[in-house]
Formats: sequence, C-alpha cells, structure tokens
Amino acid sequence: MMIKITLPDGSVREFEKGVTAMGVAKSISEGLAKKVLAASVNDQVWDATRAIETDATLKLLTWDDADAKSTFRHSTAHLMAEAVQSMFPKVKFWVGPAVENGFYYDMDLGDATLTEEHLVQLEKKMAELAKKNSSFDRKPISKQDAINYFTEKGDEYKLDLLSNLADGEITFYTQGDFTDLCRGPHIPNTSFIKAVKLMSVAGAYWKGDEKNKQLTRVYGTSFPNQKELDEYLLMLEEAKKRDHRKLGKELGIFTMDDDVGQGLPLWLPNGTIIIEELEKLAKETENAAGYKRVVTPHIAKESMYLTSGHLPYYADSMFPPMELDGTKYYLKAMNCPHHHKIFDAEPKSYKDLPFRIAEYGTCYRYEQSGELFGLMRVRCLHMNDAHIYCNKEQFAQEFRAVNEMYIKYFNIFGVDKYVMRLSLHDPEKLGQKYVNEPTLWAETETMVRNALIELNIPYVEVKDEAAFYGPKIDVQIWSAIGREFTLATNQVDFNSGNKFKLSFTNKDNSPEVPLIIHRAPLGTHERFIGFLLEHYAGKFPTWLAPLQVKILPISDKFMDYAHEVLAKLKKADIRAEIDDRNEKIGKKIRDTELSRVPYMLVFGEKEIASNAVAVRRQGKGDIGVQDIDTFVEALVAEIKERRGE
Repeated sequence: MMIKITLPDGSVREFEKGVTAMGVAKSISEGLAKKVLAASVNDQVWDATRAIETDATLKLLTWDDADAKSTFRHSTAHLMAEAVQSMFPKVKFWVGPAVENGFYYDMDLGDATLTEEHLVQLEKKMAELAKKNSSFDRKPISKQDAINYFTEKGDEYKLDLLSNLADGEITFYTQGDFTDLCRGPHIPNTSFIKAVKLMSVAGAYWKGDEKNKQLTRVYGTSFPNQKELDEYLLMLEEAKKRDHRKLGKELGIFTMDDDVGQGLPLWLPNGTIIIEELEKLAKETENAAGYKRVVTPHIAKESMYLTSGHLPYYADSMFPPMELDGTKYYLKAMNCPHHHKIFDAEPKSYKDLPFRIAEYGTCYRYEQSGELFGLMRVRCLHMNDAHIYCNKEQFAQEFRAVNEMYIKYFNIFGVDKYVMRLSLHDPEKLGQKYVNEPTLWAETETMVRNALIELNIPYVEVKDEAAFYGPKIDVQIWSAIGREFTLATNQVDFNSGNKFKLSFTNKDNSPEVPLIIHRAPLGTHERFIGFLLEHYAGKFPTWLAPLQVKILPISDKFMDYAHEVLAKLKKADIRAEIDDRNEKIGKKIRDTELSRVPYMLVFGEKEIASNAVAVRRQGKGDIGVQDIDTFVEALVAEIKERRGE
C-alpha cells in the first residue's frame, strides 16, 4: 500500500506504507540522510527511524533545527545513563531531559557517591559506547508489562512515572545495555554523538520537593563535532568574564541588599547614569514617533485587575494584596490597565487615532526566589512601556513602525543577530488559557504575521505561548559572544478594549473599540543593562559610559591645567573627573583601563604649552596629541550621534 508524504516545499511523494523519515531522506540523497537526526511528522517530533503508516506532512530535522538539537541532547542523556549504569550498577534513574544548550539526568545512587572526579571517566566511557553505533530502539509497551518490568527492578521512580500514564502512551527506548521508560524521540544511533562534556554534579530533590529524597543530578552538553563543543566551551569562559553580576559590582552599576529584599536592585550612581541615558534615548525616539508621555501610580485597586483579567490569569506573579478601608490594593505588575484608563479619561474620535502613550513605568512581580538571577530576573522592574490605540486600517502601519523602532535600537547597540518569536494561541484552549474570541485571534495573528513578512524581519512561530488576550512577539537578541537573550515583548491586545469599554467615535459617528498594540522595545532597565554589560564586556560606548573621560596629569604641578580641562569638558556636558592620586602615570593608565573609561587625557609641560592633551582610547592605546578644544568638539559629536565606539 502506498502513502503520500508532503514535504516542506509543498511537493508530494508516494512511498510504501511503513516508510521512515530516514528512508525518505535517503530517497532524496545519501548526504542528507547522514545529517538527519529526527523528523517532524504532522507537526510532531518523531524518531527518524519510526515507521509512518498514513499520509503525512514531513520535515527532516538536522542539527540546525532546535527540535533536532533537543533530540540529540536527550539521546546523549541516555548515553550518559548507560555509562553511569556501567559504573554504578545499582543506580535508579528519575528523568533526563534536554535543557537549553545541554541536558541533565537525575539519579539515585543508593549508598554510592558520584563526584566531579567521576565526570572524566564517564566521558571516556560515553565515547567508547558511542562508537558502538547502538541504535535507539523504540518499543510500545502495555502499562502492566511496564509495571512488571520496573517492579522486578525495584525502581520506585519509574513506577511513580507510570502511575500518571495510560495504556497506549507508554514506550521503552533501548540502546546498548540501557533501557528506559521514555516518550522519545531519539536520534537514529549513538554514532552521531561525537563530542560530550559533562559540566557538573549537583543535588536535586525528587520532584523538586525538599521533603523528598535528594538525588544526584549530572549536567552535560553535547555536539556533533569537537569544533562546535570547543567553541561553546570558549563562549562559556568568555561569558564568565562578562557575567553582568560580576561586572555590575566591579563597575559600581548596582547592588543587592538582604535588608531591601531579594530581586530588588539598588542602582548606584554609575548605573543611574546609564538608566538616564537610556531614558533619554527612548524619550527622543518616542517623541519623534508621536508618543505622549504619561505617569501612573505604583498601586491600584483589585477591581481594575479583575476588569483586565490579570488577576485570574496572573495572580501567582503578583505580590499579595494590601487591604485599606476594606478595599484590596495590588502593587502594579503591568502598566497596561493604567494606560487603558488614561485612554478612557477623555472622549476620543477617529481623528485622535492612533493614540500613542509611553512611560518608563515601575512594575513589581513576585518571581519565585529560585528564579531570581541578578538583573535578568527581578521583582522590581522599570519598563520601557507604551500602548498604541488604533483602528484596523492603521494597525499594519503602526505595527510596522514599532518594529522599525526595534531595528533602530539594534543598530545603535550593535545587535547584529535577532529574531522575532511570534507566539500564537492554541484553539483547543479558548476559554481556558485564552480569551474565547476565535475570529479575533485569527484576524490579529494574520495581521502580525503579514507585517513581519512585509518588513522582511526574521521570525519563528510558536504555538500555545501567546498572552491570554492576544498574540505576542518575544524579541530574541544575541550578545557579542553569541548568548541569546529575550529583550522585550510586543503584543497585540484585542480583549482589553472590550473589558474596559474603550471606544472612539468613527467616521460614521458610531462607537468603535480600538485595537491595542503593547510594545517595550528596550525591555526593562534591569534586563537591558544586564544584557549590555555582557554585550560590551563593561566597555560601554562613550555616550552610555558612566564616566566618559579620565584626566591624568603627569604630576601634581599640572593640576591647575587639569582643572581647566575639566571645566571645558563639564561645560560641554561631558562626564569627566581628575585622577589626583599620588601615583605614577603608568599605574593611573592601567587602573583607568581596568575601570573601562573610554578616554584618558594625559599631559605634562609639552602638552600644556600648546593647549593640548595626549589622548588614549580604551582598548586602543595612544591615539595622538590633540588640541583640547578640537578634542572636546569631536567628543561632543561622537556622544550626540551615539556612535558604537
């Protein structure tokens, strides 16, 4: 019997029933087949060696696909488990998922202990096992047979997993001497795994509950070749040097204090300068784009968040309420409802649209303590928020302008790699996870998709990750060393207009509900400055640097001239200071380099005689002697233009 396989280019090919994705790949080319790690069959990730029994859409997944990477690393976790089992025969395994850039496996070693010293031995054993080219064999099994198998082994962990599974959804996977309960998928065989690094050993409570037994967790990563693994490990080393928490402390950007509370950063003077420069950039950009600035309170009544729907959907991420005079108040977790109230404060007609309002609003979110991470996950955040209220005819242009603003910022900050992650709803979850407006979901998702296509902006689509009130775009950017960050969110809201009874008078003199675009292209001060610290390794461009110029007189007898230079810089609104320490000039230069100040001005009698300074540039050294007025003029231009260096 023949079945039809539809490929991504729309072509349809016929194959014998039971063909595998690998078989389809081989029919195209042997070279392609050698790269296939898994397959997407009817939008579900499958083993490339699993038989396809009916007509299907098929996409062959190689290392370049995220699902293939996840499959590859989950398979590596099974290979590691086989190696662990060879060293610790009594081991029992819990779960071993793929995670970002790697994998882990939780295990109960009984009385034995697995330490960091064992990791090299395990890597060698994994390399040995990988060379056996063992296939990952999938076997559907009845629940009772699975229970019998793990009961005989005395494995309470797998029996617990089985308690939540039903007949027809249970599979075993075997490679070599290792068999595990697993839904898969897996790569064709172990020979694909060429490079493995086991990163660390940690403790992890079973099911994440501290009341349960603590298991051993081994973290690792893997790649199809040694070159990519080496590059990744090099990136990790560089990332350690650029850790925003380390640099934030060294450069006096921010601090955390237990008396203030977890996730509540205190911005030091240097960090505050960066914040003010970012706000200045945002205000200039938004003013030119026709935004009006607003300011909203830090708290609001419960009734407003019930109207918006945030409390039912978002309550776990909000701080507990305060009760005053019998009324509950919440710390503001998002600016949206406040902005809707501002729109509604005065009557609007179609002539007032698009109506754009913006603020750097302070929000508070109750992130779990285990999720807090420096500036990247905090409980107090200052968001570059704005809302655009428009009609359907204006939507495409407004959405285009928002995305053009993102690209402008990318150019300013030297972000070369980015992608828009378009999050869509799941029609099966309408009325539960998503507002029950199927027509509006279809319309707005199509409008957003078309806008991205027209702008030729790179994007990917992800199902079941939209906001509850509309589709959203998460802006993913990569730092200078290739680390991925979620910068901001761009959302379409077709629900709040109705909930807040917002309306404008259209050309037919009838009330109409506006569409709402929620955008925050610079994200929050916290996350964005954390990103910039890593991106620039603390070496901020001059316009953004807390201290832009350090004045270094060769000796104290030139201090009068140093103050003259400082006065000229201050008059030009350049951030500068004098190093008046009783130190040799070489030490002053080295210390200034370490503090990452963009410019150093060095002078002695020769420079003073000609009203000049010897200019040193961060990372470039001596760039020559310049007239002080010429230097100031050039630096003012560099700062005004917000040049990258």
